[in-house]
Amino acid sequence: MAGPMQGGCLCGAVRFTATPKDHNVGVCHCSMCRRWAAGPFFAMECEGAVKVADETQLGVYRSSEWAERCFCKKCGSVLFYRLVGKDFWAISAEALDDRGSFSLASQIFIDEKPGYYEFANKTHNMTGAEVFAAFAPPGGAAKG
Repeated sequence: MAGPMQGGCLCGAVRFTATPKDHNVGVCHCSMCRRWAAGPFFAMECEGAVKVADETQLGVYRSSEWAERCFCKKCGSVLFYRLVGKDFWAISAEALDDRGSFSLASQIFIDEKPGYYEFANKTHNMTGAEVFAAFAPPGGAAKG
């Protein structure tokens, strides 16, 4: 487990502390993440909840029955993806202040990745069906 890290949005209205599981970055290519983040979502899974300094500046969009996407209300920066009622947070790797020790480790929804970009890194790749088989809540296969 990595230690606590500080991060925030582009304008500084949202500042947070998070503890990534490790320094591995995962990329989501699903159509929802690409639309939300204006490209693939580069994220790190966190241990425990993310502590936000001023939650009044945090926008929350319920993107499915079981997931929420969080952003800065002022500047719109993409910040977190979290599961409702669970202790799972994926934080935007680029929202963290110190990114020097990160490495790209995995890609999910690789079957939804558009053909106009490709990463050279060797990563663990999963299709959308593989992601849902591994992580979807019982009875839920909707995108989040």
